[in-house]
Amino acid sequence: MKNRRNIAVVGCGHWGKNLIRNFSDLGSLYAVCDFDENRAQEFSDRFSVKKLSFKEINKNDDIKGVVIAVPAEFHASLALDSIHSGKTVYIEKPLAMNLLEAKKIITAAKEKNVHLMVGHLLQYHPGFIKLLEFVRDGLFGELSYISSRRMSFGQIRTYEDVIWSFAPHDISMILALANQQPTSVHAKSHNIIQSNICDIAEIYLDFDSKLKAQVQVSWLHPTKEQNLTLVGSKGMAIFDDTKNWSEKLSIYPHGYRLSEGQPILDKAEAKSIKLIEEEPLRNECSHFLEVVNGQVQPLTDGQEGNRVLNVLTASSKSLKLNKQVTL
Repeated sequence: MKNRRNIAVVGCGHWGKNLIRNFSDLGSLYAVCDFDENRAQEFSDRFSVKKLSFKEINKNDDIKGVVIAVPAEFHASLALDSIHSGKTVYIEKPLAMNLLEAKKIITAAKEKNVHLMVGHLLQYHPGFIKLLEFVRDGLFGELSYISSRRMSFGQIRTYEDVIWSFAPHDISMILALANQQPTSVHAKSHNIIQSNICDIAEIYLDFDSKLKAQVQVSWLHPTKEQNLTLVGSKGMAIFDDTKNWSEKLSIYPHGYRLSEGQPILDKAEAKSIKLIEEEPLRNECSHFLEVVNGQVQPLTDGQEGNRVLNVLTASSKSLKLNKQVTL
């Protein structure tokens, strides 16, 4: 089915430019918008699409989907305006800056009967999709531990800390794998460059099933790391997005058990999983087009975004109180 040009991207910055490129390649980009008029004009010229103000986008009946890729502090106000205009809305992570804003967005989308999607990119990664499939099929048995690391050098924010900037992706993956909400959250951090914004952080999650999870994030790390380790009673796995496609997802059929009170480890040969080589962002944008065209429900919808936001909020509260927070 040929895509119609019915998508407007609001925000032509660091991540918005990638969304613009993908929607243009998919033949669906209608217009661009940015707070900086000159930047918007640059992308309008480059991709041969209209440059519109945000108000013009919401009033334009040809535009069915609005993609919001601006600083998180503006997510709620822009999303609400587009939803009230009857648009299908895609919000780059995080959904909002607090749970009250998120509730307003979700409620408005429900009342206007329009779809809402949140940009949790890794849910659309072939490696994670396959890993989640394995988990749901019971390949790893009962999950006991998940660890995720997202480290790099650069892209330091001045309006949000490393938890809010980096951790949404990891939290989204962990919640999908666990298929449940954590019962408690404990976060620790270090403020290195700016006294009020943490640059390095760890988040510890406890679940009713006795599953434990850990997220480590840093934008002051000498090398880039993006990996998730999963440990279950029947096997283990590593999803490493920095590796070549042939090595991104590896399964380790290791096992552990108690024999007469003694711990026994059963080691097995590792296996690399063959994956379809697809750009996760292209998959995510294609999915949004299917949502706009009424073909599917959004995979990462407002409720999923709210669950992630709940953990982010608890993490910030834990840092402020310097203790574990119960959910």
